[in-house]
Amino acid sequence: MDFLNELQWRGMLHDSTPGLDNFLTSAPTTGYIGFDPTAPSMTIGNFVQIMLLTFWQKSGHQPIVLMGGATGRIGDPSFKDQERSLKSYDELDNNLAHQTKQMEKLLDFDGPNAAILVNNLDFYREMNILQFLRDVGKTLTVSYMMSKDSVKKRLETGLSFTEFSYQLLQAYDFQRLYEDHGCRVQMGGSDQWGNITSGTEFIRRNLTDAKAYACTTPLLTKSDGSKFGKSEAGNIWLDPELTSPYEFYQFWLNADDRDLPKFLRYFTLKSQEEVEALEQEHGSNPRQLKALLAEELTVRVHSEDDFTAVKKVSNLLFNKKAGADDLNSLDAASLKMVAGEIPSFTISRDLIANGVSLIDLMAEHTTMVASKSEARRAIQNNAVSINKEKVSSVDATATSEHLLHGRFVMVENGKKNKFILMAE
Repeated sequence: MDFLNELQWRGMLHDSTPGLDNFLTSAPTTGYIGFDPTAPSMTIGNFVQIMLLTFWQKSGHQPIVLMGGATGRIGDPSFKDQERSLKSYDELDNNLAHQTKQMEKLLDFDGPNAAILVNNLDFYREMNILQFLRDVGKTLTVSYMMSKDSVKKRLETGLSFTEFSYQLLQAYDFQRLYEDHGCRVQMGGSDQWGNITSGTEFIRRNLTDAKAYACTTPLLTKSDGSKFGKSEAGNIWLDPELTSPYEFYQFWLNADDRDLPKFLRYFTLKSQEEVEALEQEHGSNPRQLKALLAEELTVRVHSEDDFTAVKKVSNLLFNKKAGADDLNSLDAASLKMVAGEIPSFTISRDLIANGVSLIDLMAEHTTMVASKSEARRAIQNNAVSINKEKVSSVDATATSEHLLHGRFVMVENGKKNKFILMAE
């Protein structure tokens, strides 16, 4: 795999410094991307950069994941309208530990060009302010730093010295990785171009005969112009507790048709020939192509078992012929996914353990229906079922025997009104 050619056909190359193409064809090398742990999980915005490292590694180069244990404490001003709120050290450390586990799942940390994980807090832990000002702050001039778009755009709205110094820290990170690991290339999103090129300049000024390179990708945006980021609403997280595997799968399945070519090229591991063949085959049915991408990504980000569970949940929710056997085949995690997709209610475990009238359950302990008389009519009309089993008697009760995995009950009123009850 030729790294830059790979990025080109995928539409993932935004900018690079002169000479990078020749440098990469001379021999395998080391490159890095930095990730600040300011959010509890990686997002699909981060996933773009993870894919960049994946293609880098598949091209025979060695990737470094630089976790921002230090820079996350400062806050990157790049193209933010206002000062970031600083996170507590405990929150940042917890985020970093969790994101590290996510990285270890998504990149290859074994083999001849195994990924390396570095925490930049190690660069600064023993450095005092005077050493920082002498060794780091002396390299770049204020005028050079202020010429960066990411800084200029914040001068009118306000920029603290804390965030202004971020550029210096990222530049010094690059120098340390150059010296410690022979890292010659820094990559990132297009919003990082100013910080990254500050690093190449930092190395040029401080290290004799040293040459470093930069490469950036476009920021991931949707067809409506909205973007993905840790602070953006409606984000898609790579953590099952923040975005369930079902929601993750459905995001790709329901993506705008206009976004599909970009999403497919950014995130699939399939080759150019395979992608183009799939587009040719499914050109008249983009939903089938979305389903293939959704399956690939759900398996990679979550697991094969999670994808199987997602398919079972989808079958239960959308297949009119799904019955009791389909419901009973779901594990507790899958039923929790179902509860996140349809109206759900929490009920007392004692209530159902002692047996509760189904009419009372529907009308008084939940809001499945507006009144007891409505619940009675629904049962008389053969419209109500518990756990996919029709209820024929208005005297029916829900008991602990109905609890699936000791917690869940599914109640349906007609073909479209599905509810999950969770006993606590």
